[in-house]
Amino acid sequence: MSPAITTATTSFPTLLIAIGVLVAAALFIWSLMRRRPTPAPPHHPADAPTATIPAPVVLDSMAAMGTAMIDSGYPVGLVHEALRDFATASGRPTVQAIVFPTSILVSSAESAVAQTRAVSAGDSSYLLHQVDRVDRIVGVARSRPGAAAWVRRQIDDVAGLPSPFSRPQRIGAYGLLSAALSVLVGSSWPGVLLAGLLGLAVGTVLLLTEHLPAGSQALVVVSVSLSVSLIVLLAARVVDPRVLPAVVAPLVTLLPGGLLTIGVIELATGQIMSGAARVAAGAMRLLLLATGVVAASALVGLPAFDPGRPAPLGEIAPWIAVAVFGLGISVYQCARPKSIGWILVVLYVAYGAQVLGDVLFDGVLSALVGAAVMTPVAVFVARQRTGPPALVSFLPAFWLLVPGALGLIGVANVLEGDLGATSTIVTTIATMMAIALGVLLGLAMSGSLHGFAVSAVDDFEDFEEPATPVQ
Repeated sequence: MSPAITTATTSFPTLLIAIGVLVAAALFIWSLMRRRPTPAPPHHPADAPTATIPAPVVLDSMAAMGTAMIDSGYPVGLVHEALRDFATASGRPTVQAIVFPTSILVSSAESAVAQTRAVSAGDSSYLLHQVDRVDRIVGVARSRPGAAAWVRRQIDDVAGLPSPFSRPQRIGAYGLLSAALSVLVGSSWPGVLLAGLLGLAVGTVLLLTEHLPAGSQALVVVSVSLSVSLIVLLAARVVDPRVLPAVVAPLVTLLPGGLLTIGVIELATGQIMSGAARVAAGAMRLLLLATGVVAASALVGLPAFDPGRPAPLGEIAPWIAVAVFGLGISVYQCARPKSIGWILVVLYVAYGAQVLGDVLFDGVLSALVGAAVMTPVAVFVARQRTGPPALVSFLPAFWLLVPGALGLIGVANVLEGDLGATSTIVTTIATMMAIALGVLLGLAMSGSLHGFAVSAVDDFEDFEEPATPVQ
């Protein structure tokens, strides 16, 4: 069998641009490392004198913090580690915590009567600015003695944090990110326009239905997938077959990126129950999306399409689309404005590495290369004073890599009649699993599987000091 490099479809100018982007990113990171002063030894709770906080206060704060971390999407292993450090810093090192994706249980048996708090978790999903705030609060909780009451107050305020962007801005941003993704998967100009318009509609629907219960959310996913697929397939028959790749773009944020990737990380680190639960939930979301696509293809049929034709928008358009996508996803997911530049750095590294990976491997494995290279960069960015947590910059990169990998092997291939629905599901799952494994590899390269851990304590100057602990 011939090496993949001999059959790669990536053009030489695109390859040169990808190499240039990766070299520029490496030089940028190197310059930051040279300017950054040598960090002080990490401040661990065990190194500082602790004041004993009343057990009920500690238990309530631990339960609230654990729930917020689950809603932010952290692996249960990191949640458990953070709760353990929090208990130690609060003078209650014997407090035990049990963490699942749907519940938190914390218990103290230091007195004659055991005290326990059990709360449900995972009922909501935080936006990126909320994840950023939770990450920083947890950093204080793990490292500063006597912060329990302060942590509880701060966590209670997270859900009510004002969004940095209005609803109209978020809807417009969804249209932008959808149009940009259609460029990345090889759509024509009519397809880009159609993807942008569908993105506006999907973004509106998602914002209007974001507070519906889980059962209704499943119906929303199927309905949106079916509607988008029907419109794109009809347009492909009537206007231009090259709009067919645009079917992926408006559905991108419905892909279960965090669920599958965090689930694989949990399985790899021994959290079997939590990992299996997340992977199962992610697989169900994929089945719901596939149901809509397959139903639409059965109703309308699939137009003739030649996926081997070169992309009609030129060599530079995808690289511009990466920036547009980064801006759109940052606004739609409400990242802090000062985090957007860092997110763009991670996105360009991910996409450049993916293009380079496509030269060496196929589309699915190119996603693994992209994830493996961008993960250490996301970890490095999280250590910068204005940088977002690694989880914040990881999620936009995931939504870029999945459609990008599918585009590099031909999105239309998985919609053609001779491949059918099974190939659609298998290809998408394989791509997501490759990204998850790439993230694991990237975390290992960055020195630890705790790469999604919270930021350093030195990054919390914008937070008030914890209240004086109760003696």
